[in-house]
Amino acid sequence: MIWVIHKPGVTAMNRIIVWFRQDLRLSDNPALFEAARTGAEIIPLYILDDLTPGIWKPGGASKRWLYFSLQSLSEDLSSLGLSLILRKGDPLDILKEVVKETKSSGIYWNRRYEPFHIEKDVAVNREFSKIGIECKNFKASLLLEPHEVSPKSGGYFKVFTPFWNSCLKSIETEKDLPVPSLIPYKKTIASEDLSDWKLFPRPDWGAEFDKNWTPGEKHAKKRLQTFSEKCIEEYPYHRDFPYESGTSLLSPHLHFGEISPRQIWNAVQKILASHPGPEKKQACEKYLSEIGWREFAHHLLYRIPGLPTKPFKQNFEAFPWSDNKDFLVLWQKGKTGYPIVDAGMRQLWRIGWMHNRVRMIVASFLTKHLLIHWIEGEKWFYDTLVDADLANNAAGWQWVAGCGADAAPYFRIFNPILQSAKFDPEGKYIKKWVPELANLPTKYIHNPAEAPEEELRKAGVVLGVTYPFPLVDLAEGRKKALELYSALN
Repeated sequence: MIWVIHKPGVTAMNRIIVWFRQDLRLSDNPALFEAARTGAEIIPLYILDDLTPGIWKPGGASKRWLYFSLQSLSEDLSSLGLSLILRKGDPLDILKEVVKETKSSGIYWNRRYEPFHIEKDVAVNREFSKIGIECKNFKASLLLEPHEVSPKSGGYFKVFTPFWNSCLKSIETEKDLPVPSLIPYKKTIASEDLSDWKLFPRPDWGAEFDKNWTPGEKHAKKRLQTFSEKCIEEYPYHRDFPYESGTSLLSPHLHFGEISPRQIWNAVQKILASHPGPEKKQACEKYLSEIGWREFAHHLLYRIPGLPTKPFKQNFEAFPWSDNKDFLVLWQKGKTGYPIVDAGMRQLWRIGWMHNRVRMIVASFLTKHLLIHWIEGEKWFYDTLVDADLANNAAGWQWVAGCGADAAPYFRIFNPILQSAKFDPEGKYIKKWVPELANLPTKYIHNPAEAPEEELRKAGVVLGVTYPFPLVDLAEGRKKALELYSALN
C-alpha cells in the first residue's frame, strides 16, 4: 500500500503544512495531532479542488455545508492563534506554492478513499519525496481501512454481515485524540476569501437549511451528546418513522469530518459501559451497525473503483432502463402522486436531507416502478444531499436497485402506500412536506387517488390541479419490473 512515506531520523521540523480535507475538526485529528507533536510551526491549509473528474464534483448541498463548515473551522483555529489558508486549484500545484512560500519541510494529511483522491495522494507523495519534503498521512475517517479487513479466504467481503462481524473483532479501543497545542506560523500567507468561492447553489434552493443545520465541530459534538444521552435507547424503535426525531442526524457532520467515527464509537462504548442492560445494548449495536454500513460502502468503493457508475452485478448492464425524462423531473420535484414519495423528495429539496427509510422508498419507486436508471437517482442525491458521500450513495442506490453487493432481492419492491401507512400512520410527515394534503383524513392521505370526491372537495384537493394523479399504477409497475428483473436472473 502506498499510504505513508516516513523518513527515519526526521524529528522536529521548522514548519508543517496540515492539509485539511474531509476532516474539518481539531479534536481526534491525527494529521493535526502528529504535526503538533513535532514541535513545528503549523500551517493549516484547505484546498478547494474543482478538478474532480466527471459527474462527482461536490454538489450544491455539499458546497453550502462546506461554506459554513470552513467558516467554523477557521474560527476554531483563530481561537488558537492560527489562520486557515484557503486556496483553490489543483492540490499538487497549490501545495507546491505553499511549500515554496513558507519553506515548509513537511505535509501531513488524513486519507480519503475515493479512487481519484487516492491517485492524488500518491502523486503528492511521489512529487514531494523527490525534494526531501516529508509526507505523512493517517487514518481518520474510518474505523478500519479497506486493506485492514478481508475474509480469511482472500479477496474482499461482498456481504455486510460477515464484513461487520469481522470488523467488530478487529476494531481496537483507542482514545480520542485531544486538541493539541499548536505553534502558529508567524508570517502572513495569502489566502483566498471564502465568499469568493461562490459555494451557495443557484438557485438557492435550501429554503430551510439554516433552520435545520448548524455545521461545525462544536455542533457535531453537541448533536452526538444529545443523541447518546437522550435518544439512542429508542433508536431501534423510532429510526424507521420519518416524523420522529429518532436518528442521530450526524451523517453530514461525519461526512465532512467534523466528527470522527472513532468519537462516535467511543461515545457509544461509554454508554454500553455505564448502562449494560439488554435494551441499551441492542440499541447501541443497532446504531453502530449503521456506522458499519458506511464502513462497508467505503470498503466496496476501494475494491471496486467503478462502483458509482457500473453495476456490481454485471448482468444488470443489459437492463432496459426507461429514459422517461418527464417522469424523472416529476420524481425530483416531488410530484409523483404518491404522498410519501413526494414528501421525501420535497424534504430533500428544502433541507438537503431525507430520512433513511424514505430514501429507500423513493429509490425503489424510481428504479422499480418508474424503471429509471439508478444512476439518475444517485446523481440527484449527490447534488442535493448535505451528507452526499460517493461510497454510501453508490452502494445505497445499487442496494435498492438490486444490482449491488448484498443487494435487496430484485423482487423486493417497496409499495409506497403500504410503507406510508406503516411508518407514517397519522400522516404527520406527509402533512408537513405536502401541505396541500394536510386536510385529508388520515384514511386517505396515503393514497389520495382512492379518496371519495366529497372528501377531496372538503380537503381542498383537486387531483390533477392541486395535487397530481399517480404517475403509474403500482400493480402494473410492479408486474413489469418483475418481468424485466426476472429475465436477468
